[in-house]
Amino acid sequence: MNFNKLTIIASAAALSLGVAACDSPQEEAAEEQAEAMEDEADAMEDAGEITDAEADAIEAEADDIEDAAEGDTDAMTEGLEEAVN
Repeated sequence: MNFNKLTIIASAAALSLGVAACDSPQEEAAEEQAEAMEDEADAMEDAGEITDAEADAIEAEADDIEDAAEGDTDAMTEGLEEAVN
């Protein structure tokens, strides 16, 4: 049980470090990883390995990762638009 939680947390931390340099393929990869984290949290909750609150916390972290990846891509797009104009 602790190994699974640690694996999810470590994955989230590693993914968070890579989000700062996102481009479209990296954003897509971040979203896929976040979705996998959410699915794993749901499965662990359904199996009784973690509580509902723990699953919610993992899913919130996954949402933050998705938002950060999307935000970095949006900022890059805005910068390109400003450079063109």
